[in-house]
Amino acid sequence: MTEPEGFSLKDRARSFRFAGRGLGALVREQHNARIHLFVAAGVAAAGFFFGVSRIEWCALVLSIMAVFAAEALNTAIEHVADAAVPELHPLVGRAKDAAAGAVLLCAIGAALVGAIVFWPHLVRWIGA
Repeated sequence: MTEPEGFSLKDRARSFRFAGRGLGALVREQHNARIHLFVAAGVAAAGFFFGVSRIEWCALVLSIMAVFAAEALNTAIEHVADAAVPELHPLVGRAKDAAAGAVLLCAIGAALVGAIVFWPHLVRWIGA
């Protein structure tokens, strides 16, 4: 067994580059990730427009990040499954469906958070 190497700024920077490359590929290659990005930009614009509070920003940002994280993990599972078992396999299909379901759950949760945060602001704005 080899000893783990010590901390290296160069290795950490390389890890960040790999992560950035993965996020770039996610947005370039996955249609749903681009939809999430578009919706996230709209949520951010609405947040600035309505002047949401810091705690509301926290809820919105965490919701957006949960959706992106789920989308990234879903994509990773799809890529690994396709590489491991290129032909159709019922268990691979079930794994992909479960991962896609996780993205859907996060997206529904994010939409609910958005409704909870923005509804009072929207009501005030319409009534003003």
